[in-house]
Amino acid sequence: MFSKIVDIDIGCSESWREKIFLTFDIDWCSDEVLSYTLDILEKYKIKATFFVTHKTELLKRMRENSNIELGIHPNFNPLLNGDFRYGKNIKEVLAYYKEMVPEAVSVRSHSLTTNSTISQQLSRRGFRYECNQIIPHSSGVVIKPYRHWESNFITVPHFWEDDVHILYGDKWSVESYLAYEGIKVFDFHPIHLFLNSEKLERYENARVSFHDFNNLKIFQNRDVFGTENFLIEMIEKINKKGKNNG
Repeated sequence: MFSKIVDIDIGCSESWREKIFLTFDIDWCSDEVLSYTLDILEKYKIKATFFVTHKTELLKRMRENSNIELGIHPNFNPLLNGDFRYGKNIKEVLAYYKEMVPEAVSVRSHSLTTNSTISQQLSRRGFRYECNQIIPHSSGVVIKPYRHWESNFITVPHFWEDDVHILYGDKWSVESYLAYEGIKVFDFHPIHLFLNSEKLERYENARVSFHDFNNLKIFQNRDVFGTENFLIEMIEKINKKGKNNG
């Protein structure tokens, strides 16, 4: 039931109905934290899409895993603030990230930043899937992928994101999300998986140790149900369902 964003065919609803799309915004996390997420996916042999923010030796590991799709996670926030670290215009920012992941056809911007000009530039550079919309499950809206006005360019909304879930204070009910009728795209962050975040205070308190892995372990949640528990329970429920159907 697990699939990758690149496998979505707008002309074939079977390519996304009853599928689970696990996506991960790596957000400049350390290699140890990213490896922690990869270990989970490799253990269960799960398909997933990763949106890349930075160069890391782990890109090689991910490319060698046919279950993993690499997209880009461009950060336009500095550009909007007059900071040109990634480029002095939209084209240069996209070129910066495309150079890291030249094979990418999927994109989700950091902070979900987008506009019609960005979408147009993405389409003209060979990207086919833009994942910059979140419509939370709690809204009651049933979402599906849809074609942008640019030919062969598809918008893929997501209905769940770990930090947004925590902000809304929603219940960690795996069954309710699996029963959802629309496209089921989940957005995780490796840092929240590692911390098993159940509240944003945990994440904020851990900031000082983001690049000190031994100290970061101190902030892991081992007491209450959190982000990692949610992912593992989802995977195991789906695997159990698959075995029962088999």
